[in-house]
Amino acid sequence: MDFYYLIESAPCRSILMLAKKLGLELNRKILNLQNGEQLTPEFLKINPQHTIPTLVDNGYSVWESRVILIYLAEKYGKDDSLYPKCPQKRALVNQRLFFDLSLYGFFADYYYPIARDKQAPVPERLTKLESQLEFLNTFLEGQTYVANNSLSIADYTLYATISTFEAGGIDLSKFPNIVRWSEHLSKTLPGADENKEGCDLFKKYW
Repeated sequence: MDFYYLIESAPCRSILMLAKKLGLELNRKILNLQNGEQLTPEFLKINPQHTIPTLVDNGYSVWESRVILIYLAEKYGKDDSLYPKCPQKRALVNQRLFFDLSLYGFFADYYYPIARDKQAPVPERLTKLESQLEFLNTFLEGQTYVANNSLSIADYTLYATISTFEAGGIDLSKFPNIVRWSEHLSKTLPGADENKEGCDLFKKYW
């Protein structure tokens, strides 16, 4: 199973952690995006959108991290605990997956102009990001996990996201439920140590 990725990428790290949970061996292939390796004819045949992460499972290509999480959980999960079959429980997991997608967008709007373009921080953008973090903090009130109070693929993607926020210097002390949840996963998720290594590289790179 080929996996095209960068360890600095939060979406890529979510896949690595889930694969470890499922006991899957990935043939890791680092793509140097700055050198344009994602634009080679060979990779474009695999993924015309030339994005990472990309997974190739016995000739079948799938990309977009949350789609890969669903695919792996459904195909290789020992049961449906990580991605429930119950329509209501699954709907809540899906909501958290979509929430994570928008949450990272708010982070990107705030953080990358500062880190990449050396622009001054825009307080309004930070306020918008914090308003989204408040939603997550509310989701976690009295809960150990982000959906159905049971570990799911939503925890993997949101944990990779939140740990990246921390690496980027976002102050999470205002959100005690997020801090509690993140600390719990850092101690219990297989692959959390490698996730931290990726966050450290992200911080160094950006």
